[in-house]
Amino acid sequence: MTRQEEFFSLFPDTFFLDPADARSLDNYLVNSKQLGRGENVLAAEKAGEGNMNCIVRVRTSERSFILKQSRPWLEKYPQIAAPFDRALAEGRFYRLVAPSPAVAGKMPRLLWTDDHARVVALEDLGAARDFFPLYAGEVTLPEQTLVDLVSYLCALHPLAPGDEQERARLANFEMRALNHEHIFALPLRSDNGLDLDAYTGTPGLALAVASLKADEGYAAEVAALGERYRRGTGNSLLHGDFFPGSFLQTEAGVRVIDPEFCFCGDAEFDLGVFAAHLLLAGEPAARAERVLELYRANSATPVSSELARRYAGAEIMRRLLGVAQIPTLRADLTQKTAWLELSRRLVLEPRQGF
Repeated sequence: MTRQEEFFSLFPDTFFLDPADARSLDNYLVNSKQLGRGENVLAAEKAGEGNMNCIVRVRTSERSFILKQSRPWLEKYPQIAAPFDRALAEGRFYRLVAPSPAVAGKMPRLLWTDDHARVVALEDLGAARDFFPLYAGEVTLPEQTLVDLVSYLCALHPLAPGDEQERARLANFEMRALNHEHIFALPLRSDNGLDLDAYTGTPGLALAVASLKADEGYAAEVAALGERYRRGTGNSLLHGDFFPGSFLQTEAGVRVIDPEFCFCGDAEFDLGVFAAHLLLAGEPAARAERVLELYRANSATPVSSELARRYAGAEIMRRLLGVAQIPTLRADLTQKTAWLELSRRLVLEPRQGF
């Protein structure tokens, strides 16, 4: 059974987004009244290599836009089940931040949502490039881009709704459970089913990390962080996956995409993830510290540098040992071992700084 056949067996009356099926796409857009008079689909193509969703650029006789559909699995890893409703959380996020120019102005504009088909339609940002070359050492993150991204977080975090019902709609429990498993739990399990040497393309890594996995103090601190994340401790509206894969460089400047992991929690989580990826991109520790310095200087949200560093340590670990590897990361066993020792230090001794 193909994935499309499986989808229709579960949801027989639901549109299935497929860039190769232009006729079905045109019919869907006509039936959902999303095409203007005389407007028709000219082309559809896959847009990017996202882990989570099917993302398609649609070109019509009048315009271009992006469609994202969430399925009950991860698009890149279909063997992994994922919440079907994650597109609904993304739509809620876009609607919530729309009144804030400092946030919405750095994201694509939400055009519409189809809750039944779990489809989100977004503005096409046009010619844009992702930030994955950072990991290959081909480029560095410009200072102004760093400032712009931290400014985005400064504006985003206070937007957590005060209304309990609206806050509950942003809880995103299933996505947090998925992320909790893949950040804080699965990578440290000895029986997680990953042939680490083969999966990461780094022979010797499994042996090198044996002591880290056996470190009960480290495992306990990571588990405690995971429980904090799972409970949604904290009062900030989070992007939830704030790393270079969620950034695009456009002609108008850096833009932030893919907030499907959004929830209300610790501001330090977004900051820690961002700092972790600067380190994995080969940036010096001072640039990771700069993230915290800029945030404290420009935000009224109080944050703990130690908590942010702990989250950074967990993120480094999961990107080296977990399923969601960074495809362009260029690092040998020596470098990865050094990063894992950094992860241990950040989790256990965060006062020392990055």
